[in-house]
Amino acid sequence: MKKMNVESFNLDHTKVIAPYVRLAGEKKGANGDTIRKYDIRFKQPNKEHMDMPALHSLEHMMAEHSRNHSDQIIDIGPMGCQTGYYLSVINHDDFEDILRILENTLKDVIAADEVPACNEVQCGWAASHSLEGAKELAREMLAKKDEWRQVFAEETV
Repeated sequence: MKKMNVESFNLDHTKVIAPYVRLAGEKKGANGDTIRKYDIRFKQPNKEHMDMPALHSLEHMMAEHSRNHSDQIIDIGPMGCQTGYYLSVINHDDFEDILRILENTLKDVIAADEVPACNEVQCGWAASHSLEGAKELAREMLAKKDEWRQVFAEETV
């Protein structure tokens, strides 16, 4: 296949095994900063996906709660394919800490009693949310946290 500009377009989605967390890219800034992007895959590509209200609520919740665990988070955003999220961090190179941040954030989601910014003033589609759906996604991901390091089916961890 032709090499593409977008890193994930060069990933063979038929070879990965979700859930997993992987370093998807790294960029160095002119002033020495390093930005790392992680692929946090919740669902198996082309086999299953997150429904939009749950995905949307989980996005709000992870974006808000993750920042309680690190001040190096730039952004958490959903993948258009609805199988996971991208997490971008600045000047953070400790993969084990990224896993800890994700684990603690997902625990926060499970404990939450509301979706942050779930209103027409703060959200562009406030009608499309599911607190219970987000919690279920978080529970499913946490239940398989021992698998997060394995990206490809043929790998042994």
